Amino acid sequence: MLFGRDLVMYGVVVAALLRTNNWLLLIPLWAFSGVIVASLFVIGHDAAHKALFDSKRLNAVVARIAMLPSLHATELWVFGHNRVHHVHTLRQGFDFVWHPVTAEQYQQMPRLARIRHRFEWGPFGAGAYYLREVWWNKMVRFLPKNRWRRSMQRDKLLVSVFLFGTLALLVGVSGAAGLWLWAKVIVIPFLLFCQTIGWVVYVHHVAPDIRWWSRHEWNRFHGQMEGTTVLTGPPGWDFFFHWIMVHVPHHVDMSIPCYHLPEAAQAISAAFPDVVVEKPIRLGDYLDSVRRCKVHDFATGTWSPYPSPGRG
Repeated sequence: MLFGRDLVMYGVVVAALLRTNNWLLLIPLWAFSGVIVASLFVIGHDAAHKALFDSKRLNAVVARIAMLPSLHATELWVFGHNRVHHVHTLRQGFDFVWHPVTAEQYQQMPRLARIRHRFEWGPFGAGAYYLREVWWNKMVRFLPKNRWRRSMQRDKLLVSVFLFGTLALLVGVSGAAGLWLWAKVIVIPFLLFCQTIGWVVYVHHVAPDIRWWSRHEWNRFHGQMEGTTVLTGPPGWDFFFHWIMVHVPHHVDMSIPCYHLPEAAQAISAAFPDVVVEKPIRLGDYLDSVRRCKVHDFATGTWSPYPSPGRG
């Protein structure tokens, strides 16, 4: 039902985008499209965890359909997300999602790399970070030589057929105007999705009181229980984001479907009241994080702002 509802909303917003060039309509429609693509992605994320349905085959089919608008190849996502991020959450040198640099590493960066880091770790850079580091480096460019290679290539091909097939269809129907139609319904919603999901992942795992661990100090309790939070949004929030902000139970057991995360969070909070961090989503908290969480000291587990130019 959740999957079908999201598909319908996606179809409606695509149809609306195809029918208008009025900027007063395009801007809110694009904003809505980024959220809807993220909604479908969360459903695909659950299915890729084999958590959405009892059927392994149904999970596989729904994951691939739901991840098409976000241009994610499912098996590549499974490798990086399920087998790396979830297994080594916030472990230095292993988990690649929002992996921090030390003050010394930042000071050794070339000037352009520093500028990029300041933007990506700033209040508006989450989408650029996700697009470059997660989508491009860990999915588009990445293809390991192992037993998953064939299935990864198959899913890459599926995404390519969706991406360029829609381009060919729209250009074939509308000529050169089809390029603009393609940008309106595929490219811009994808970029807005990156901004949305990049912010979501950031607030899951980056905060002044969330530490990263050196590879020798790390353990599963540190990563899965202490490495994320339970965040509550305003009314209607979970209608679109499917309880993804209830993140502690998802890391404790990624087979829990999204619609059971709230009750799982209650059970975990009751058992570990001094460990689980529960708080509402606040803009002030996010701005505080992007101000204070620039470089990380893995020895002490503390975040700091950027070092001053003359330091070191």
